[in-house]
Amino acid sequence: MAAGKTRKSGTNQRAAGHGLSDAGGFPDLLASTPPLASAAEPTAEQPADLPMEPPAGESEDEPHYIGHRDRLRRRFLNRGSDALEDYELLEMVLFAVSPMRDVKPLAKALIKAFGDLWGVVNAPPERLRGFKAEGVSLGTDNAVATVRIVGAAALRAMQKRVIDRPVLASWQALLDYCAAAMAHEPTEQFRLLFLDRKNILIADEVQQRGTVDHTPVYPREVVKRALELAASSVILVHNHPSGDPTPSRADIEMTKEIVRAANAVGLTVHDHLIIGKGGKHTSFKAQRLL
Repeated sequence: MAAGKTRKSGTNQRAAGHGLSDAGGFPDLLASTPPLASAAEPTAEQPADLPMEPPAGESEDEPHYIGHRDRLRRRFLNRGSDALEDYELLEMVLFAVSPMRDVKPLAKALIKAFGDLWGVVNAPPERLRGFKAEGVSLGTDNAVATVRIVGAAALRAMQKRVIDRPVLASWQALLDYCAAAMAHEPTEQFRLLFLDRKNILIADEVQQRGTVDHTPVYPREVVKRALELAASSVILVHNHPSGDPTPSRADIEMTKEIVRAANAVGLTVHDHLIIGKGGKHTSFKAQRLL
């Protein structure tokens, strides 16, 4: 047994030092054959800095924003609008404007120029048309309409929440609607909200449009329209483009004239609201100016 162990040990030593040359005259294969590379180690055929394969659905030739668009859509569908920044929501609108270009710079530039997302989608067409950032432009009527339709649809939906409903039961919804409709207007507008005897809003109309700090209002026209609609009461609303909803002396005097004309025919003036920016407003009734 001891001799066998000694012989085996000697054979192993020869194999380790000289391969199989003593066994059959073959070349020193073990010495000349490189060790096998593990899967985790780079080889000459697979360098360590080999770039990663592109994700499924993306090719090496596609611009980076193609995958970005898909990621935005998935995030929106899976987690809702709260998972996206305002400019990212606007990006998704602008996808239709420029299918082959990166629209992120344009989305950010628009929000910076108009203050916020609501300001963009309600901006005057003449200010949107031709707006450009890094080669992407709102240069066509179709592009301008694509942006503005978002604001129009949102405003219509908000209007439906208050029309044909009791005003007192949806007062905050009414304030939100007035703010959405008027806060970003570049000039003053005078809006009349007509109510029936149950205080249900039956009509919402813009009677006059003015300048940046003045709107001509005719008490006679207010009363005439109320009688045509068989309205029992009215809420007066106008905006201050400056953003400050503090009533001016002219606002107070004009309101008194309308109240006097309305009282003459049994029409009640419930309130006069001045809409500012950032959710600010003034109620004449709350300020005891009515």
